[in-house]
Amino acid sequence: MADTNKELADFLKRARSQGDPLRAGLPTDGRVRRVPGLRREEVALLAGVSTDYYTRLEQGRKITPSPGVLDAIARALDLDAISRAHLQNLIGTTTARPSRTTPSVQRVRPGLHQLLDALESQPAMILGLRMDILASNPLARALFSDFDALKPKHRNYARWLFLDSAAHELFIDWDAQARAAVESLRFAAAGHPDDRLIIELVDELAQRSGDFRRWWAEHRVYQRTFGTKRLRHPIVGELSVDYETLTLPGDPDQTLFIYTTEPATTSRQALDLLVSWIQPAATSRAE
Repeated sequence: MADTNKELADFLKRARSQGDPLRAGLPTDGRVRRVPGLRREEVALLAGVSTDYYTRLEQGRKITPSPGVLDAIARALDLDAISRAHLQNLIGTTTARPSRTTPSVQRVRPGLHQLLDALESQPAMILGLRMDILASNPLARALFSDFDALKPKHRNYARWLFLDSAAHELFIDWDAQARAAVESLRFAAAGHPDDRLIIELVDELAQRSGDFRRWWAEHRVYQRTFGTKRLRHPIVGELSVDYETLTLPGDPDQTLFIYTTEPATTSRQALDLLVSWIQPAATSRAE
């Protein structure tokens, strides 16, 4: 049906399948559950809406729930804050709410380039809405990959993660990192459903990576705020780096990632070794 929102339907079905009847406080009725999760009528009961109403919403029909009803459905499905925001984005696309437009080419202002270069002992980079790598400092390029050497179209974190064999070898926890990238990209896509470049990126990755295709179909969402990456670096060996993200005032579709390590650890020693390794190259370029 042309007037249905498949993304919304798939998301609600997936969320309902992960519901826990006991945790939701539902009484047992003796019926055998053929599939895991909550039944539609149970979600409707928990949300205080009719089964018909929830069924039509889960079918992706053109319905405009009030904020109170939307919040009740989110509670019934036990959604976390990111999943609730994702649901709101999907409902927004159903009700034809205009999405923010982002330029096809995002640019980083000069002051931010200076900031990245000033972080000499910490890897740092800026990602755009579509996970494009808009800027990175020398240590980030030494730690992950020389993104500046890639063609501009290929300077995309998700694309590099899935399609570059070196990325698979670099991350000890590649599966966790790759799944997080998929879920983050899906969150961005829901907020910008008509963005041609996101659509093209998703299509390419789905065609070329079975892992991406499988994880994309799960309809999970994630928003990167902080975390840890475990690496097996070809020069300095194994290390773990923690990251924090900062949304940039004036550029809401750009995110600054700063990577750190705990002091006096083997990971800090490895990062210091990488700093010393890139300094001669930086000095020779300056001369």
